[in-house]
Amino acid sequence: MNLLKRQNLVFTSLLDDLLLNQDWSYQGTSVPAVNIIEVEDHYDIQLAVPGKEKTDFQIEIEEGVLTIASDTVSHAGDKKESYARKEFGFSCFKRSFNIPETVATDKISATYKEGILTVSLPKKDEALPQPKKLITIK
Repeated sequence: MNLLKRQNLVFTSLLDDLLLNQDWSYQGTSVPAVNIIEVEDHYDIQLAVPGKEKTDFQIEIEEGVLTIASDTVSHAGDKKESYARKEFGFSCFKRSFNIPETVATDKISATYKEGILTVSLPKKDEALPQPKKLITIK
């Protein structure tokens, strides 16, 4: 009878790598979550993209399609000493949205605050709700 329990070192190492030492931060090919909000005079497209800078985004319009993209390289554990562990992260995404003809494309603006990128799409004046008009009978 053997009193020592045999450990499967391969399984233990694999389990440690997958569960215990895993860095679950926002990396890789994840596509950010999007909210699209319509209010009376504009639309807002909000993307949840924490940990980025304003300069990390490219926003462009071509043939009625709004494209929001980001392609960044992050360096975790930057120190000038010898490394016990250092990881590089590559994060990129590209989201495209069809813009309705009611949007004034020359007035589109964007802001980035607290991890939320907001692209504001103002509606054209003729697309705004018109006030109620009474018509008199002659």
